[in-house]
Amino acid sequence: MAGPVAPEEQRFCLQEVLDTFKLCLSENEEVSLEHYVAGWRGLVKFLNSLGSVFGFISKDAVNKIKILVGHLDGENGPKYVTVQSMVKYELASDLVDLTKRGNHPESGCRTLLRLHRALRWLELFLERLRTSSEDSKTSVMCAESYNESLAQHHPWLVRKAAGMAFCVLPGRPAFFEVMNVGPPEQVVAMLGEALPLISEVYQVTETLYAQHNLLDLP
Repeated sequence: MAGPVAPEEQRFCLQEVLDTFKLCLSENEEVSLEHYVAGWRGLVKFLNSLGSVFGFISKDAVNKIKILVGHLDGENGPKYVTVQSMVKYELASDLVDLTKRGNHPESGCRTLLRLHRALRWLELFLERLRTSSEDSKTSVMCAESYNESLAQHHPWLVRKAAGMAFCVLPGRPAFFEVMNVGPPEQVVAMLGEALPLISEVYQVTETLYAQHNLLDLP
């Protein structure tokens, strides 16, 4: 059964996400926060286009995007132009609590880390979609990707709910359809172009966070 048709501005388009992540990294491998947020807006459309199954992740992502946009548009906006400048500024200004929750729950570093972890899950899932056969079970691909990434950061109840949600995922053709690219071979080709870019942005961020001991922010 076909789902409701989304308004044009809410429709997911893989090409847009590809274009955004192309702009994300500068020549000296700095990650533009503005383009990172824009890329995530596109990924949220992807999650939402598949119904309420991914609501628990897309709602959280929307909240995190809002916090980061607040930093970008705020009085210290110039400090948030890149992920590198954000990390430098927040650590120097003691805006990141490395030991406990509560003091700086909306720090850019902590907020971005949540999106960073979810980006890894999406990257793994989309890569499995890209390389799988038409009759492969998306529920299995999604669960495996989740268990390799986000699951380790979620409490048991969320993991349980996620596992149940993945069971009702549509088949691979439905995923390819919401990407609004064209026939399956075109989707596979564009995913082949987009995923290395997403992976590179992920790895640069991962390395930066690891250097500053930020990967386990509470």
